[in-house]
Amino acid sequence: MPLKTDRRIAKKGSVLIVDDEEIMREVLETLLSSEGYRVDLAKTGEEGLEAYGRRAYDVVLLDVSMPGIGGLRALEEFLKIDSDAVVVMITAYATFDTAIAAWEHGAFGCIRKPFQNEQITGTVAAGIKRRRKEEERRTLRRAMSRAVDRGAIVGRSDIMQEVFRLVEQVAPARSTVLITGESGTGKELIAKAIHESSMRAGKPFVTVNSSNIPSELLESELFGHTRGAFTGAVAAKKGLFEVADGGSIFLDEIGDIPPETQVRLLRVIQEREFTPLGDTTPRRVDVRIIAATNIDLKEAVKQGAFREDLYYRLAVVPIELPPLRDRREDILPLAQHFIEKYNEENARHISQQVVPEVLALLEAYSWPGNVRELENAIERAVVIAPGDEVTRECLRPEISDPRSVAAASEAGASLAAVHDLGGGINFYDQVRRFEIDLIRRALEQTGGHQSRAARLLGMNATTLNSKIKTYRISLRP
Repeated sequence: MPLKTDRRIAKKGSVLIVDDEEIMREVLETLLSSEGYRVDLAKTGEEGLEAYGRRAYDVVLLDVSMPGIGGLRALEEFLKIDSDAVVVMITAYATFDTAIAAWEHGAFGCIRKPFQNEQITGTVAAGIKRRRKEEERRTLRRAMSRAVDRGAIVGRSDIMQEVFRLVEQVAPARSTVLITGESGTGKELIAKAIHESSMRAGKPFVTVNSSNIPSELLESELFGHTRGAFTGAVAAKKGLFEVADGGSIFLDEIGDIPPETQVRLLRVIQEREFTPLGDTTPRRVDVRIIAATNIDLKEAVKQGAFREDLYYRLAVVPIELPPLRDRREDILPLAQHFIEKYNEENARHISQQVVPEVLALLEAYSWPGNVRELENAIERAVVIAPGDEVTRECLRPEISDPRSVAAASEAGASLAAVHDLGGGINFYDQVRRFEIDLIRRALEQTGGHQSRAARLLGMNATTLNSKIKTYRISLRP
């Protein structure tokens, strides 16, 4: 008997009913069709699995006791096809053991015959809600993976993986995000990743650099103005909040906005509406706000330079980006990514296999300009490289000169570590030994407590943990 299908397309969702009793199939079909669901029918587990193999359903209502493949076995097969399948078991023998067995096998729920209509409709609605959330999570994970795969964000270190996880968690929400970190750490890239990993991805992503817009023009840029609102306003203009409607607005250097604009921005966040300059009618917008700064906003609040209420409205979800010196394990993949990028831009064929000497220099340097400085250094190296690889001579002097140890190692290596150059030394071995010695002393001083040792050394705890593993450091003598 072929699968019976209700071809009506319903917006509420799709349900596959698998039951060997014709009357039960008809009852469930009538009930769910009247609720606005698309309903397909199968009278055996085999037919149901064949139907699900052709298309995924939002919910499967599956009878436990059927000829051929049984309900629990069919449940296992549905979940093999789709690990997120929402399957509700229906049985006339719904003992406690049956329900437990169904849940242990991955069922969403278990309903006993005879049932109340409300049990079916309520469970199906809940199942579809769960299904939609899982689909949204998959979409966001794919979007985040695409952003990372494109090289928009590069980071293998534990600390950056934690940032990626946080981005994945916050992307679906509407909440305001505040990204902090030193200049050059990639705050705008993270903001774009949040936008592109959200359901707003197809909508505008508008960037506003507050420090580049004169304070007297900032409100006009953000909120727009009417014709004649001020001297020079010869025509009405849309503000960037209106341009970003439905999407996201990235307020970079948020700490630089003047006090009067802070007041208006606070109102936009609270009321989701603004009034263009010269107008009297508020306009509502659906905009996700992502802000960023390289200054300490808490300190700015203490000094009266930034509104405390605005700070807390912005910092609903804070994301702190680490400096490059605290995630040195990312230097190699970043360098390789930038070599590939500038090979393409400059028609070069420089090897992405960074030679050990160059890698040691890159990893020893402090990178005060963070990822942006590394990118500029690699671009220069790719352009001037005489052969097919980046050599030490391709690097800027402050990176390639081992005599500048203090500038080359934020970890604290200094010329005091070497008292007598004698017949020469291996610079990289000395830096490595110095790092190991510093870490061991910090661990000894803190009784092996890594978090306190990281604070003593002025580095991130995850970076310290990575170095301990890399150098295989132990407190045992």
